[in-house]
Amino acid sequence: MCARFAQHSGPSRYLEQFGRGWMDATLPNAPARFNIAPTQDALVVRVSPETGLGTFSLLRWGLVPSWAKDLKFGARTINARSETVAETPAFRGAWKAGRRCVVPADAFYEWAPGSSPKQPYAIARADGAALALAGLWDGWKDPATGAWLRTFTILTCGPNPFMAQMHDRMPVILPPGAAEPWLRGEIGAEALVPYGADDLTLWPVTTRLNAPRNEGEDLIAPVSVTAAEPPAAPLLI
Repeated sequence: MCARFAQHSGPSRYLEQFGRGWMDATLPNAPARFNIAPTQDALVVRVSPETGLGTFSLLRWGLVPSWAKDLKFGARTINARSETVAETPAFRGAWKAGRRCVVPADAFYEWAPGSSPKQPYAIARADGAALALAGLWDGWKDPATGAWLRTFTILTCGPNPFMAQMHDRMPVILPPGAAEPWLRGEIGAEALVPYGADDLTLWPVTTRLNAPRNEGEDLIAPVSVTAAEPPAAPLLI
């Protein structure tokens, strides 16, 4: 499961990490975000059919297939199970058409099971690099205006031992150097496996993150968790 994430480093940093050789250096004006929630816009990388280069775009989170009646459909499709993505009606069109994307993220958030109030944790790469989350995108035409809207979903897989303490699913995190092969269709569903447990870290963050309307750098800063609010399982920090 991945229902909230952060993109605060900006496209210039993501460009340097993913590699300039295969990417368009044109960078969008994307504000730093610390609490991206479903149905909000987020930065993704897709391959441009015109140039063949990886290109940054702002897409709405929650995939809406072309046949959906309205945008409300996307509230249920923020994640796609990698094991069944090729057969699930909402995603199989995008999968078969190769409409893949990479969602750069400085961290994603999960909530400790059994905590009250719900205690969020930020999960990130231990080396400080951005996460490259595997995703799919699709286009939907507004029947009222004729305007096209691009939307995306984040693929998930079973958890590694590190993430199993928090949830029974985790986003598919592409290993270093795999962003371009994923986008170009050189990586199949069989390679969408849990990221290495030793390569992730996590820390508790403020419960202000629980409200999607809240934003700001303080949302990702480490906080102390009181003895009355422990995670349900020991955390491997």
